Amino acid sequence: MEQGFLEAGKKRLSGDTAREANTDEVTGLKRENSDLKQAVAELYLRNDWLKKSLTGQGVILDED
Repeated sequence: MEQGFLEAGKKRLSGDTAREANTDEVTGLKRENSDLKQAVAELYLRNDWLKKSLTGQGVILDED
């Protein structure tokens, strides 16, 4: 098993980065990536609003 791992590492280092994923898997991963980016953006904005409200900049967060 370790030999296979080492060989895979050598292939990656030499630039062989072929992946075994079908179209549905790639589409699903892209959708998940998009959803995660959206969640991060929403959390960033909410954090920014929270910081402003705590520093007295007049921003009031909604109840949810």
